[in-house]
Amino acid sequence: MFRLLFLLPIVLCLGWYFFLRKNGVHIKQGKKGFMYILAFSVFVLGFFVLIMQITEFTPSEF
Repeated sequence: MFRLLFLLPIVLCLGWYFFLRKNGVHIKQGKKGFMYILAFSVFVLGFFVLIMQITEFTPSEF
């Protein structure tokens, strides 16, 4: 699942692009949406990296 996370911004941007095209909106007018998508994707990636760092497993000797 985590290895496919790079597809999130690609799929969302493609969806936004097709939405803009279908509704006759120019790409320049929808540029803010692309920025929101990229910011959201960075947030999700950062969250997962943080969780991976917090829950890092270190074996201990008994």
